[in-house]
Amino acid sequence: MEAVLWYVLTGTRGGANRARILRAVDSRPRNANQLAEQLDLDYKTVRHHLDVLMDNDVVQTSGDDYGAVYLPSQRARAHWETIEEILDGMQ
Repeated sequence: MEAVLWYVLTGTRGGANRARILRAVDSRPRNANQLAEQLDLDYKTVRHHLDVLMDNDVVQTSGDDYGAVYLPSQRARAHWETIEEILDGMQ
């Protein structure tokens, strides 16, 4: 999982936005529209990054479709020390 986290958050062009999204859902679960508004990103951009985070088991959803809120997955929580290291290094 550590290699996945480093790749998803730092190894690609979208890593910075994925890191911002992960920080946001860590502080409070939010849906895609709320994330787009809070982070001043296009809704489709947020959806794309959420899909990448979901595909890599970094975030999970609670709820259905449009209103679903996102939060860090249990697997991400188990590796939160690595996530903190990555996020701290990005600042």
